[in-house]
Amino acid sequence: MPKIKFLPHKLLLPKGGTFYAKEGETILNVALRNNINIEHACNKSCICTTCHCFIEKGYYSLSPCEEKEEDILDKAWGIQINSRLSCQAKIKNQDIEVKIPMYTINQF
Repeated sequence: MPKIKFLPHKLLLPKGGTFYAKEGETILNVALRNNINIEHACNKSCICTTCHCFIEKGYYSLSPCEEKEEDILDKAWGIQINSRLSCQAKIKNQDIEVKIPMYTINQF
């Protein structure tokens, strides 16, 4: 069973944490199941960027980024090469490390 390590986030998870995930589960669903309240204004429908995150380790062990997600990610605040929408990134069979940005467009 793969693990997700969430790096510390000042508001959502000050000490960080490591949690188990099921193959095929999204990063967002793992976070929510473990009381990490990542914002997801569009209710996981891939039309906003509020669940944007950075994959610090294991980027290529996630499901591929599809065209719709890439188009939406272009609108995210602080986008980087390792950016994903946590509502779309599905976990495969390897551990990953995730950093939740301090800000999203919705928070401005």
